[in-house]
Amino acid sequence: MQAFISYSHRDDEALDRLHTHLSMLQREGTIRTWVDRDILAGDDLDSSISAQLESSDLFLVLVSPDFLASDYCYEREMTRALERHDASEARVVPIIVEPCDWKNSPLNKLKAIPKDGKPISEWTNENAAYLNIVTELRRLLTGESQPAAGDSNAVAVESEPARRYRAKQDFDEIDRADFRDKSFAIIRSHFENSIAEINTVDNFRGRFRDLGPTSFTCTVINRLKERGIAHITVHAVSSDHGFGDISYSNSENASANTSNGWLRIDCDEYDLFLRANSFHGLGQDEARVSQQSAAELLWKEFIQRAGITYE
Repeated sequence: MQAFISYSHRDDEALDRLHTHLSMLQREGTIRTWVDRDILAGDDLDSSISAQLESSDLFLVLVSPDFLASDYCYEREMTRALERHDASEARVVPIIVEPCDWKNSPLNKLKAIPKDGKPISEWTNENAAYLNIVTELRRLLTGESQPAAGDSNAVAVESEPARRYRAKQDFDEIDRADFRDKSFAIIRSHFENSIAEINTVDNFRGRFRDLGPTSFTCTVINRLKERGIAHITVHAVSSDHGFGDISYSNSENASANTSNGWLRIDCDEYDLFLRANSFHGLGQDEARVSQQSAAELLWKEFIQRAGITYE
């Protein structure tokens, strides 16, 4: 089966891992994949993509905040793929790469993978997530879970729900540093995409600016309110600094030695996670939060200071 993979170029790493895990299906000739990397120099980009959109039988959509923010991926590729899906001409399969607002997109009507639509980035072992994806695709492509056609004696067996096994483990400083870096990347992406979104709303204006690999600053303005302006600067810092592992200040271009609140990395016997702490009322002090929830907490508290909220 010919598969078109739609993805944001910011998710190149996830695309590469997916191709690695699809290698057995590709060797068997069960699936052939196409991505825009396959376009040759000098080829017309739009024509090449359109031709594959019309000829592919399967659309694998790598869903992330960057994918949803991409006008080309969302409006051009996904929209056409869903039109063909609704016409029973092809099948669309969402693969959830990172936590994002995909359930408020047209993809919400489809069964997403990996299991229960849990983002790949939230699996303790991401290889297990990709294996689950490949297993589901193999079922789809080969019908392994279905009785053989014409076998009148075949009995459909309802499979038991897959168990999610977890192992107790110890986390070292490298594990914590990697988790901090990934958490910061999720928060950074959330703010960058949210600023782009708020710039589409009348009377609101925002600016996002990188200050380096471990810092960014944002400003948002509410033109309907006097002094309706808010700033935030976020740093990924060493916990030795005294401000947790990710700190934020309610000012523009703030240095890393100032803070109005922070997120610190904690763990139980199974997982790493974040705890929120603030001087001025995130309302979640010491609550256990996921990486995406932490990003949403910071964003909501930030824009509220400019007199902005949302449903």
